Amino acid sequence: MSDDAPTPELDLTFLDALLQAPGPSSFESRPAAVFAAQAEAHGLAVRRDAYGSTFAVAGDGRTPRLLLSGHIDEIGLLIRHVDEDGFAWFGTVGGWDARQLVGQRVRIVGRDGDVVGVVGRKPIHLLGAEARRKPVTSDELFLDVGAHDREDALQVVAPGDVAVIEQPTLHLRNGRIASKALDDRIGAYVALEVARRAADAPLETIASATVQEEIGGVGAAAAGYGLEPDVAIAIDVTHATDVPGVSARKEGEHPLGSGPELSVGSFVHRGVFEALRAVAEAEGIAYTVGTAPRRTATDADHLAPARAGTRTAVVSIPNRYMHSPSEMVDVRDVDAVIRLLTAFARALPDLHPIAQP
Repeated sequence: MSDDAPTPELDLTFLDALLQAPGPSSFESRPAAVFAAQAEAHGLAVRRDAYGSTFAVAGDGRTPRLLLSGHIDEIGLLIRHVDEDGFAWFGTVGGWDARQLVGQRVRIVGRDGDVVGVVGRKPIHLLGAEARRKPVTSDELFLDVGAHDREDALQVVAPGDVAVIEQPTLHLRNGRIASKALDDRIGAYVALEVARRAADAPLETIASATVQEEIGGVGAAAAGYGLEPDVAIAIDVTHATDVPGVSARKEGEHPLGSGPELSVGSFVHRGVFEALRAVAEAEGIAYTVGTAPRRTATDADHLAPARAGTRTAVVSIPNRYMHSPSEMVDVRDVDAVIRLLTAFARALPDLHPIAQP
């Protein structure tokens, strides 16, 4: 995929709204509402399950049934205690590097509304030499909403409230986007766009805005069991390897602009992988191959074993700075994944049932 390729026309207004909606694992109702409104605007049927996953359905009742799963939960914070001085102490939701949190601005979602605050830590000037050498841990961090004391703080924040990073989405040079929550709102975005584009094809396509992936795949496990798809594709992000210090020998080569990464290995149905690869080559879509020796660490790990087994694959978008406030993707990769999965959806009725080699 050349650097001088034109920037594709995508609905970035919808993407911005999806990325900015606060929704850590188990608290995904706001991004789910954004997803549902966009699906309804496109004329797709919307359903929800007991745990909050939201499904946009095209071609209801047709066969085969294709499930496209992108999880909408983001990593966040869960408030445990508010102390006498008005500082809120928290546990982390999902896989945080505590160094990423120091000094960040956050949006706290409380029962009575939102409030913004900052993540505090003792200033480096006041740390002893030994403390400076130690890694940062989340136990030494706290939230500061500007309160005078505990009574004042409890007006806006309480144990059980959640918080996410408060950062705007940045549209950078060459069609690159930086934001929180690209892992994996971009997957839900792609799923919905594919369902819209393939709505007239002779199959049922379900775009899933799946919950609770970051804490164990609860939403995907429920969706895989309840929806009984014939084929499931987990759409997620993969580590972009075009940054300093990343080893191609360990991670492979998946730079921004290289197109979809197709995973092979654990939990991946080899027949679906080969079908995706064949479609990519027929459509002239550049792709890379990623390896999953033990698990994919995506919704696929929970979709594949559902019921008697689901033909499952993983298609990923290269992403720089995973699990940070400034994850980065290239819209050309997003467009390439949409085009690949739309072509795959249109081809699936002739391919089904896909055999395992």
